[in-house]
Amino acid sequence: MILVPITYRGGVYRHNEIIDLIEDLGGYIVQKHMIAQEVVLQCFVPKDDVDLIRAIGKPLAGEVIDSPLVGTEIAVVSMSLEIHHLPHPSCDIAEYVRRLGAKSNMVGMARGVGKRIAGINDEERDVINEHDIAVYLLGNFEHCIEHKMPVLLRGIEVPVVLCGGPDKEVLQRIVEPKVDGYVGNVGRFMHRTKESEELTKLDEIVTEITHVLEKRREELAKDPLSVSPARLMDVIRERVPAILDVTSPTPLTVQMSGLRVKLPYDPFAEVLRKTEIEDGITIGDIADIEPSRMRDYIILKVRPFSETNTVI
Repeated sequence: MILVPITYRGGVYRHNEIIDLIEDLGGYIVQKHMIAQEVVLQCFVPKDDVDLIRAIGKPLAGEVIDSPLVGTEIAVVSMSLEIHHLPHPSCDIAEYVRRLGAKSNMVGMARGVGKRIAGINDEERDVINEHDIAVYLLGNFEHCIEHKMPVLLRGIEVPVVLCGGPDKEVLQRIVEPKVDGYVGNVGRFMHRTKESEELTKLDEIVTEITHVLEKRREELAKDPLSVSPARLMDVIRERVPAILDVTSPTPLTVQMSGLRVKLPYDPFAEVLRKTEIEDGITIGDIADIEPSRMRDYIILKVRPFSETNTVI
């Protein structure tokens, strides 16, 4: 059964019927948002049943939208926390990918400015590597990007999409080592992205991110995970009651190959390891459980079938 990411938007009235339908079909609700009289469900559903969900939701004023970024966590990397780097376009990109289902985190670097002194420290590198993909937002000058990128990519293991002021062709020529995606004509500017051509550029960034993530999904499909991260999310919700008391947004953040669990590592790491999934198989049997560099959270990485010889 192939699960695909979608977003369902509709009225609050009878929306529980849609939730029950998705769960009965073998799908998973990743996030649920109640906004006034509207409900937004970000979920994974069987590919063959998308039209059925669309048909049943139509009389309820519901809409099904393809959302390729659902179930991903994206690091939006800004060169500093200063006003001329962080607010625009960093915040606009981070917010735009959230609307399409991703969970985005801002990473403001301590020494990202200046081609002579630019650098990345161990904590920044580890935080970025905890995500599915990183979007680097650089400035307008070719020579600055050319000198800084080799340093800023040291130790980065996740796919990288580079955004900068020069054209895409120029970025591809000057950046070494090569990154996974490029979007040109997105440098530093001091206003919100309101004009139509600017919104089109945001769509271009999302298209590039989606393209890179699809390649990553194809790689994962060659050696499938021992369990779906979305299913693991449901197991933790049912069997670790402490997660229901977490007030942070998205206490369980689904990633392409694991989860970010927003519980303290020391008290709950062993609890998670011993949590049974099915037929005596525990989370510790099929996943690596490590402390996150982001606060005191837990990073859970599901091992592939080739390592566990198990698929649940």
